Amino acid sequence: MESMIRDIKLAPSGHDKIAWVKNFMPVLNHIDEEYSKTKPFAGKKMVITMHLEAKTAYLGLVFMHAGAELAITGSNPLSTQDDVAAALVEEGAKVFAWHGCSDEEYDTFINKALDTQPDIIIDDGGDLVAHLHGDRKELAKNIIGGSEETTTGVIRLKALAEAGKLNFPMIAANDAYCKYLFDNRYGTGQSTWDGIMRTTNLVIAGKNVVISGYGWCGKGAAMRAKGLGAKVIITEIDPIKAVEAVFDGFRVMPMDEAAKIGDIFLTLTGCKDVIRKEHFAVMKDGAMMANSGHFDVEINKIDLMAGAVSKRPVRKNIEEYKQKDGRKLYLLAEGRLVNLAAGDGHPAEIMDLSFGVQFFSALHILNNHQNMDNSVHLMPDEINMELANIKLASLDIAID
Repeated sequence: MESMIRDIKLAPSGHDKIAWVKNFMPVLNHIDEEYSKTKPFAGKKMVITMHLEAKTAYLGLVFMHAGAELAITGSNPLSTQDDVAAALVEEGAKVFAWHGCSDEEYDTFINKALDTQPDIIIDDGGDLVAHLHGDRKELAKNIIGGSEETTTGVIRLKALAEAGKLNFPMIAANDAYCKYLFDNRYGTGQSTWDGIMRTTNLVIAGKNVVISGYGWCGKGAAMRAKGLGAKVIITEIDPIKAVEAVFDGFRVMPMDEAAKIGDIFLTLTGCKDVIRKEHFAVMKDGAMMANSGHFDVEINKIDLMAGAVSKRPVRKNIEEYKQKDGRKLYLLAEGRLVNLAAGDGHPAEIMDLSFGVQFFSALHILNNHQNMDNSVHLMPDEINMELANIKLASLDIAID
């Protein structure tokens, strides 16, 4: 089966990107050195659907070195890096992805990857699992299990499991300590503001920054915004998280109030319609909106367009929606994941831990699937401890 990528001639810069992040991913380097010798995934087919950039590519290579036959596709139309995709093809992976694909192409890519008839899957957001429980459910009987990277995907998995419809065991990699404590907080916190700042080239200090959602991703984004000098406002639906935000020193209020005073709005909830018609109606002229949740539904783009008399790109990854009263509202990266659609995603050192979780999740599935029911499982604590110890050793840090 032929790969579907933008241009194989882009591969040299993709190889350079992968080589760069490899320098800063000691956990994956350790795993690669150990399991390339024993090749536990030999004879197994794997499909990975994730943001296809250099760090993900290196995870794919580690699985290939451990014996897996790999097919990989992107989990977001704007996060694929075409040069990295080309480099993976040269390394022997089957790749189905290109930057800026349409919704139809996105579905085609997932189906092409599934045509390889995988034994193990790694999903990011739940689209792969959705296909395996929808138009490609005939393949589900071959799946021994998989893992899920995101909060959004875990929510979708749990809904399937609670309805008794999940057809194979899945590990909630997102819920592993070595994932959410670091990736969701330090990774999202840093990479989100990297995406916003490189896109706008504007100062953050002194601005009213409204952050919707005070889970681990929201905590990280709020911490970084505060460090950049912003006046941070939190909106929440969970009273416990709201109290936590107050105790962390932030203002908390409903979006109806925050919408009137915010300069930059950032959603990280995993819910839809967090910012909608009534909020757009009262926003200040020049207000900017960005999203770091998995899907582009947190900022209601249909409502935003309905209240506009014109829409135009004003800068790469920034669209201006001119309102009927003359106000201009700005949407970054089409409301998609701003840290990946307008940046390079999480730092390599952070994804090193997260992808260590993914490798060991797949290994756990491989070795234990016969004894696992078709539900959402947590990664065993001892694997979290092993990963943390590998990370500490790479930092030359000892503990009692």
